Amino acid sequence: MRLTKAIKEEELRILEDTYKDVKTALDYTTPFELLVAVILSAQCTDKRVNIITKRLFPLYSDPADMLALGEEKLQVLIKDCGLYRAKAANLIKTCYRLVHEFHGQVPADFDQLLTLPGVGRKTANVMMSVAFGVPALAVDTHVFRVSHRLGLAKGKTPDEVEAELKRLIPRDKWSEAHHWLIWHGRKLCKARKPLCGDCPLNTLCPSAFKEA
Repeated sequence: MRLTKAIKEEELRILEDTYKDVKTALDYTTPFELLVAVILSAQCTDKRVNIITKRLFPLYSDPADMLALGEEKLQVLIKDCGLYRAKAANLIKTCYRLVHEFHGQVPADFDQLLTLPGVGRKTANVMMSVAFGVPALAVDTHVFRVSHRLGLAKGKTPDEVEAELKRLIPRDKWSEAHHWLIWHGRKLCKARKPLCGDCPLNTLCPSAFKEA
């Protein structure tokens, strides 16, 4: 089956119908809390991040407080998170920058976000989209995998996949599509043993039943 633009658009329509009301699984109340949670989420499940931030945020919910806590004590509080030493170091450096260069606020600017330690394109896109309501399309491992399996993108890097998806998906749906693809990857299109038999896209997907 040749994967035409019409088929790709139908795949996206089904994804939208299936996941139209989903949001981020990370718990947060402010842009800073979201930034911390997203940085912690690298190679760590959102469920685990929420356990960590539940004990972290009541006491250290702004950059100044977390900066005063210090790197070693922060390590202790996030020790059950993967790569906790590197994440603690990046968070303290980011808090320093936020306090001394951004008046304690997370910048609502993509390029400025990229200057913060521990923040790459994925994190910056999540912040622009979720925290600030600016259309953006973050590509994490779920988005990358699902996009490839469905044939929505062929790029070999997250940046290439992001560019392809942005050309295919209308700008006003970039942020929503990010969540559709993430949740589809979590619920059905799993890294190992995807649940193709339960997938509403299995008649369109070029990868259906090939990795089950």
